[in-house]
Amino acid sequence: MFRRLSGTFVLSIGLLLGGEAFSSEIIEVGAHKDLEQVYLGGSVIPYKEVTLSAQMPGRVEFISGNEGDSFEAGSLLVTISDESLIAKRKSAIAQYDQSVASLQNAQVQYNRELWSPQTENATQMPGMGLPGMFDQMFTKQMGDSMGYGDTDVQRQADLYNQGAAVNQAQSSVRSAREAINQIDASIRDTRSIAPFKGMIIKKLVEVGDTVQPGMPLISYANTDYIRIRTEVPVRLVPSLKVGDTVRAYLDVSGMMIPAKVAQIYPLADKSKHTVTVKFDLPIGTNGVPGMYAEVAIPVKNSKLNTSIIIPRTSILKHMGSLPSVLVMNDQKVAEMHVIRLGKKVNGGKSFTVLSGLKPGDRIVDHPPQNWRPGQQIK
Repeated sequence: MFRRLSGTFVLSIGLLLGGEAFSSEIIEVGAHKDLEQVYLGGSVIPYKEVTLSAQMPGRVEFISGNEGDSFEAGSLLVTISDESLIAKRKSAIAQYDQSVASLQNAQVQYNRELWSPQTENATQMPGMGLPGMFDQMFTKQMGDSMGYGDTDVQRQADLYNQGAAVNQAQSSVRSAREAINQIDASIRDTRSIAPFKGMIIKKLVEVGDTVQPGMPLISYANTDYIRIRTEVPVRLVPSLKVGDTVRAYLDVSGMMIPAKVAQIYPLADKSKHTVTVKFDLPIGTNGVPGMYAEVAIPVKNSKLNTSIIIPRTSILKHMGSLPSVLVMNDQKVAEMHVIRLGKKVNGGKSFTVLSGLKPGDRIVDHPPQNWRPGQQIK
């Protein structure tokens, strides 16, 4: 037997699931005229928030404070042990000193070749007295005239060889210096610095913990200004633009406050068909990140000013999951549909549905809690 209840056709039946009877109803939902605004749930977020992660492996040696402690930009927040890096730096400094000494020696050899060429000596070990003088005066000149060598070419080759040694020594110095800079950068990575003025909102490690690169250390945020983040159905996004002011409700305040549209994401979520929107709250608003908030979204297009209303008893309650209902298909099998709820109506006995259902869908009121996907409801 059908009966009409607030514009909704209801068929009172008995549902049989696994041999157990339940007192349930099949409800055919329809579109209803709604108010000029839709209330969407969201959460309070800080104006800026970062998660500082470990860049180097090691042991946590120092954490500057606990949750709620405030710091200025540039303050030291977390340090990780760097004993191995300090040892590597000392070794790199020793290598640098050795490279500098080699460079100085190469420069001296180059200057000697430049001002006192080896080709001016007839022999590498000149003789003593008259034999050495005789070699200097006659042997070199006779060798040049007879074609046994060209002293000018040899001198250029010796000078080039000493210049190449200087260049190689300079390259060694630069390489050693860069090795020190690389180690210094790794040492800096063992220290997490506050990127802006804010506070620690969550500690993820304690002193003595061993961490690896990529492991989160702390969550750090600027809570001087707070925002509301909510998921707005695609059909309502055209009613908003950056700079608009809407009304918002926070549990802690118990009253409506103005909220300014700060950011509208350019892409929609493919699974929920919603767009993320952020709203700035006035300076000094009493609220903390993570708390529940509601935002009143205006509906400017009269064609969109309709919604679907379902009873609260038709909503499946699963801890930690999104709201959902059971929708009967043509084979009389109930399928779970994830929905997005709007505001409460009828004194909290019903909810408006923003997405997930369409007029004409048949849902199960008082659904059996032990329902499993694929099981037929008779």
